[in-house]
Amino acid sequence: MGDEKVLNKDQWHLEATAVINDVKNHVRQISISNLEGTDDFIFLNLTTIEGQDYCIQMSKMGFAIVDVRYDSSTVEPLVCFETPYALLDSISPKYRESFALKLIDSLAALKGDSESTDK
Repeated sequence: MGDEKVLNKDQWHLEATAVINDVKNHVRQISISNLEGTDDFIFLNLTTIEGQDYCIQMSKMGFAIVDVRYDSSTVEPLVCFETPYALLDSISPKYRESFALKLIDSLAALKGDSESTDK
């Protein structure tokens, strides 16, 4: 039971694409790494707003930094974050700011929509 596969390579690619689309406005760059993934994980290349590069392993356990260079996995993942947001919150103070501003903009747009329908 412990060797159970959660996703296959193609499904990991789809999951990674969804993560990329979800956080791309809060990072400088994010893409699927050229490193070979497996049925257990896929790698992402990420540059924070601050300009720091990372190679991230995405697996059923979550998201872990495996290097501070693109397309490189030289570090055994020590800390695994449950979500990409938790990882970004940990490594990028400007992510928090970007996410908060986007949330404020979205709330303001909702308020504007409700005010226009009230009239």
